[in-house]
Amino acid sequence: MADAKKTEAPAEGEEAPKKKSKLLIIIIAAVLVVVLGGGSAFFLLKKKAPADDEEGADGEDPPAKVSKAKKKKQDAHAAAPVFAKLEPFVVKLQSDQQDAYVQAVPELKLLDPAVSEQIKQFMPEIRHKLLLILAGKKATDLSTPEGMQMLANQFRVSINAILTGEKPDLAQEKQDQADPEAPVQAVFFSSLIIQ
Repeated sequence: MADAKKTEAPAEGEEAPKKKSKLLIIIIAAVLVVVLGGGSAFFLLKKKAPADDEEGADGEDPPAKVSKAKKKKQDAHAAAPVFAKLEPFVVKLQSDQQDAYVQAVPELKLLDPAVSEQIKQFMPEIRHKLLLILAGKKATDLSTPEGMQMLANQFRVSINAILTGEKPDLAQEKQDQADPEAPVQAVFFSSLIIQ
């Protein structure tokens, strides 16, 4: 009997280390999975940063400036645009033969909502200037998409000059894009009818 107890005791001792070693292997495997998963997540997230650094290495803007410019551009597109609709204009156009009239409903894309209040304050002067621009046009000037865009550019430049108190920059009339800091970014026609 003493021999039986001796043989049973080592058998129990051998089972305990097997249980501990299995538990140790499971813990080590779990730690490895967590470490490898965290490392791969870190690698994937940091992988985007060197791409920005490469842009700066080609002689372009430094990465900080590039990322700020991208963020500013995204913010500009993410924010809802602000529009101000002007009352319709009906103007007699320049004509050699038959009388022609234009009815235009311009809408202004603004830099920020505060410009809308400024436009209301200057509305008589803005309407006067836009009427003068329209009265100087011929029906043939406005019958093409290029002519309509040129009219929109002229409106934009004139309104910006009134709002800023500066002289109109005629070179800006040929550009479809406004200065990024200009109060009126664009002029769109929701209606333009020539009769």
